[in-house]
Amino acid sequence: MFKILLPTDFSDNAWNAISYAMEFFKEEQATFYLLHTYTPAFYRMDYMMGGPSFSAIPDVGVDISQAGLENTLEQVQKTFNNPKHTLKTISAFNLLTDEINEVSQEKDIDLIVMGTQGATGAAEIFLGSNTVFVLRKAMVPVLVIPEGYSFRKVDKMVFPTDYWTAYKQEDVDTIKGFAAIHGIEITVLHVKEEYDLKDTQIANKEHLGQCLKGVPHQFEEKKGALMPDAVIDYITEHDYQLLAMMNRKHSFMERLLWKQNVDQIGFHTPVPFLVIRDNANIVK
Repeated sequence: MFKILLPTDFSDNAWNAISYAMEFFKEEQATFYLLHTYTPAFYRMDYMMGGPSFSAIPDVGVDISQAGLENTLEQVQKTFNNPKHTLKTISAFNLLTDEINEVSQEKDIDLIVMGTQGATGAAEIFLGSNTVFVLRKAMVPVLVIPEGYSFRKVDKMVFPTDYWTAYKQEDVDTIKGFAAIHGIEITVLHVKEEYDLKDTQIANKEHLGQCLKGVPHQFEEKKGALMPDAVIDYITEHDYQLLAMMNRKHSFMERLLWKQNVDQIGFHTPVPFLVIRDNANIVK
C-alpha cells in the first residue's frame, strides 16, 4: 500500500500533478492525501499561538482551503473513480514545507508528487519557490511533474551518476520500487568529460549494480559532453519518460536548488523527475 502526499494550491499545475499520480499508480493500492496549507493575511499573537481555532477572528483562508479541497476531491473521484485508491484531505494552518515534513512523518508517506510552474511548451521549466523549498527540505522522495506534461506509458528511466558515491541500498530501493510498478528499465548514465573512471568509481559502479539486482538495468556512458545538458540531451534523444536524481551535498541538484535570491529556478527537463535524498557519504 503506497501513501502519497499531493500538495495543491488548486492551480492547473497542481491538478496536472495529481492527474499524473492517479495514472502512474492506477493499478496500485494507494492512499492519497490532498494537502493545502494557508497562513492568515495578518498576524496576531493569539493566531500564532493556535491558528484559526484559537483566534476569535474568522479567517476566510480556512473556508477557501476546505472548499478547495472538497472541490478537488470531488474532481478526482469523478475523473478517476478508482476503487484501489483511498482519498483523504488535509487543510493546515502552516508553512507548506513544515506541514509536508510533519505529515510525512505522521502518515509514513512514501512519496510527494507536485507540479512546476512556467509556460507550457517552453524550453525551460520553472521550479516555483514552493517546489524549490520542498526539494531542499523534504525527507521523503519527491516526484516533480512539468507543467502540461500528460501521463504516458513509462518503460524507461535514466539515472545519472558520477560514481563518486556508494549509494545506500534503501535509497536505491526507492528507484527500484518505481521501476517495478511499470516494469521500467533503468539506464545508469555516466557523463564522461575527460578522464577514465578511478578505482573508487569502479568500485561504486559495481556496488550500484548489486543494489539494482532484481530490476532490468543497464550502464551507459556519454563521452565528450558536459552536465547537465548532456543528461537532458540523452533523455530527448532516447525518448526516456522519467529522470531519477539523488540530491546530495555538492551534487548538480543541490547546486541548482541553492542558488541565492531566486523565486524560481530554470531547469531544462522535458519529463517528470524523481528526487531522492542521498544519505550516503562521498569518497574520493
